[in-house]
Order: sequence, then C-alpha cells, then structure tokens
Amino acid sequence: MTFEDLNLIAPILEALKNEGYTTPTPIQAQTIPLALQGKDILGCAQTGTGKTAAFAIPIIQLMNQDREHHSGRRPIRALILTPTRELAIQIAESFENYGAKTNLKYEVIFGGVSQNSQVRSLRSGVDVLIATPGRLLDLINQKFVQLNQLQFFVLDEADRMLDMGFLNDVKKIITKIPQKRHSLFFSATMPDPIVKLANTILVNPSKVEVTPVSSTANTINQAVYFVDKENKKHLLKEVLSDKNIDRALVFTRTKHGADKVVKDLVKAGIKSQAIHGNKSQNARQRALNSFKSKETRVLVATDIAARGIDIDDLTHVINYELPNIPESYVHRIGRTGRAGADGIAIAFCDAEEKAYLKDIQKLIGKAIPVLENDNYSLVNHHVEKTPQRQKRSSRGSGQRNSTRRR
Repeated sequence: MTFEDLNLIAPILEALKNEGYTTPTPIQAQTIPLALQGKDILGCAQTGTGKTAAFAIPIIQLMNQDREHHSGRRPIRALILTPTRELAIQIAESFENYGAKTNLKYEVIFGGVSQNSQVRSLRSGVDVLIATPGRLLDLINQKFVQLNQLQFFVLDEADRMLDMGFLNDVKKIITKIPQKRHSLFFSATMPDPIVKLANTILVNPSKVEVTPVSSTANTINQAVYFVDKENKKHLLKEVLSDKNIDRALVFTRTKHGADKVVKDLVKAGIKSQAIHGNKSQNARQRALNSFKSKETRVLVATDIAARGIDIDDLTHVINYELPNIPESYVHRIGRTGRAGADGIAIAFCDAEEKAYLKDIQKLIGKAIPVLENDNYSLVNHHVEKTPQRQKRSSRGSGQRNSTRRR
C-alpha cells in the first residue's frame, strides 16, 4: 500500500513526497481512511508507530476541503491536546510539514515561556491549535482562546496525561468544546481511568490497535547489564567507547541524576547535554536541536522526554536508571526502533532495581537478555529493603505540582 491508495488530495501527497514518505505505517493505513469518513477513533498504539501522521493527515485534508466556509477570521477548528512541550512542538512541525501545500495556519502553545507571542498568534487567527493542558486552560480563562467553533479534537498520549496529573485539566477542557465534534483518542496503554475518559469523549469509535497493549517493538534489540549503582557511570563510559554509537539517548529517574550523568560524561570528553523540567524551554530546545544535528552525542533525559523526543535514525537508548513505573520503560525505549527501523535498548540494573526489572519483564511479556561485563559486574546481589513502587491509582496526583507545566 502507498499513500496514493488512501485517497489523499494532491497537496498532501506532494508534501509527503517531499518528506520522503512513501508507505504508510499500519496505524496510518488503518486510521486515515476511517478518519476521512468522519469516524471517531480510539487508537491504541505504542510510541514510534507514526500516529501523529495518522491523525494530522486526515484533519488537514478535511479542513482544507472545508476552508471556503471559513474565509474570514480564522476560528480554531482543530485542537490537539498533548502532555509535553517537546511533543507539542514536534506535532506542530508535523502539521506544518504535511500541510505545507495548503493555506492552513497552525499555532503551538505551552507553559514555561511568556504567553505574549502565543496570544498575538491567537489574535491573528489559527486553524489548528496544538497545546499542553496547563497553558491552554490559562488562556481559556483569560478569554484568549475560544473553542466554540471546534470541529476536530485529538487527545494524544492519554496515559501520559494520567501519569503527569493532567486528567482533571483534560476533563475541564472537554467541557469547553462543542459536544458535536470529530474526536480522535490515542494512548499507548489503556488503564481503567483512560478507558473511562475515552468513553466520555468518543461516540461509537472505530478501534485501531496495531500492537498489543504495553508491548515493545520487535525491531528493538533489548539487553540488560547487572551493575552496582556506583559503577554505572564507569559502565556507561565503557559502552559509549564503541564508536559505532554515534548518538545515544540516556534516561535517568531524576533531574539531579540527569545533570550528574552529563557532568561525568563531559569530564570524560563525551559531548553531552541534559533535558528535563528544570531547564528553560529555550535550553531544552537547543539541546534537542544539537542532538538532532549530531553536534551532541549523548542526550540525558528524564521521563518528561520519553515520548516527546522524535529523532530520526536514533539507534541507542540506554536506561541508566530503570523506571519505577514499568510502562515508562516501554515509552523510553520506543524512542528507537521507530516505524520499522532497528534499534538497541540497553538497561543498567543495580540490586535495588531488580524489583523494577521484574515488573518491566512481566509487563512486556518476556525476559530481557542479560549481558555480562567482567569489569563492572554486580557484587551487591541482595537488597535489605525492596523499593516502594508507586501505586497506579495515585500516579497522577502525586506528581501534579512538580510536572504540571513542563
């Protein structure tokens, strides 16, 4: 199947050709025809499957065909709600790329920066608004955003919204949009709160599920090293001594941990930068751009970036610290092996993280192969106290204050 087979208009086909797109991914092939028919979509797909194009392309086509009815001031006709600034920026870039040959106007809004330029763009008229929940609610309350003419609503990364404590904000936003609308809902996992939310948003939805829930892509070669906590920094430098690794995305659990890893790597002569919630938006974007252009070899990130980083041809993801929420592992390693490409995911597991590893392997339904390292093998095999894992029912509320407007 090619994109020509999906009955797309010439301007979109031309834009896709310019982007080097020829064959739709499974979620694109299933979602685009249904969305073009006006059906609500419930999409369950792991990160990296190409779902941004799956919802952006039909929205662009339907809005472009209807643009003669909106020749005056542009009302917001499509709202894409997403959890992080990085993901919002990248979705906006995707809309601009796929809709480059149309006359639609896009704007992205998020917190952590001055709202002035965002307000100016909104006042001049916007067709498609891509937003994070916190800033969107702020601007709605200030009367800078009106959604009364909204036709399309997309909730992307719904389970990440839950993890970050945005669920109540999402529910408030839903009360501000018309009941009669075309809705598309995407989530990598479907815990009960997300299923209930989907039931309030969608009307007789068509379900699109391209991979089993919480699975990892078969194109990702996973492996784990057992290593003492204090030796992780040495093992990381040894792994990165492989010159075939031109770029690596490294994950830590905390912001402080990310900064510490960067400090160790820079001291070893490995160009690295950190990206997390304490960094300014400009600093985060500079770090991301430097990593994309391969000026920076290693990008060290917290889970805030697990789904917000879209890097072409990223071959290596390294879990320097295992996440205490097993689903986060799936999202982290999904930064590689995207859209059918091969990838390598390496995990470092110390004695205290064995419980996390067990949960991860249970979730993904398979054991992760163990790699041996004679220099830094695990010596402390026993842990006196099993780490307290975060309860699923409280994942969002406990993190709300620290993550709300990242």
